[in-house]
Amino acid sequence: MLVPALFGWSYAELDDEVRKSFEVALHAGTACALLIALRHEVAEVLREMDGGRLLRHALTFVPPGLAAFAFERPIEERLGSPRGVAGAQVAAGLVLAAADLRPCDRAHDDARALDALLIGLAQACALAPGVSRNGATLTAARLLRFDRRSANRLSRHAALPIILAAAGLKGLRLWKRGMPPGMVAGAGAAFSSTLLSSPLVRVVDGARSYKPFAAYRVALGAVSLMRLNGAHGR
Repeated sequence: MLVPALFGWSYAELDDEVRKSFEVALHAGTACALLIALRHEVAEVLREMDGGRLLRHALTFVPPGLAAFAFERPIEERLGSPRGVAGAQVAAGLVLAAADLRPCDRAHDDARALDALLIGLAQACALAPGVSRNGATLTAARLLRFDRRSANRLSRHAALPIILAAAGLKGLRLWKRGMPPGMVAGAGAAFSSTLLSSPLVRVVDGARSYKPFAAYRVALGAVSLMRLNGAHGR
């Protein structure tokens, strides 16, 4: 949303369903690349799956799924403007920085059903464009005092199923309507860039602070707001 607005492209004038489908195509490319890059971690999760873990995964999945079903369209209409996205970047970055001040005294294996539900509710907040699914779940995990490596793991495990589900649903609709060439190109670009940058996942796992990530988001949002307001003033 921000890139077309900052470069003056006519992206916002496209049909809403086409735009949403393209955005989901980008997510699908990212998700497929992550499945490949994190295949050993995914296989480990599947091997260790039991009733308790299945419940926790469901609790991270159900809140964003229900919220998307009930509120996706109103949220996009009210919060989906470029300024709204930029403002959400700033707000979410500041909240993440504050959450990262919490102690790191819990590990991934300490996660309980309530933790999963709260992370799922945070993921539902990412329906607001600009909040970021990964950023919201990281923030929730750090507020719950999980160490950063565990927070990253919990965030990935919460986000991947919902991204794949959304991509599958939209993909089915696109298959029936016909797949425009731009969708394939966008998904391919997202897949390639994610796969090439996958080593950064391990770098972030070992991060001692989320301040650089939070600062990047605040700076991106603030600069975008200034550019957009300046363009509107002219």
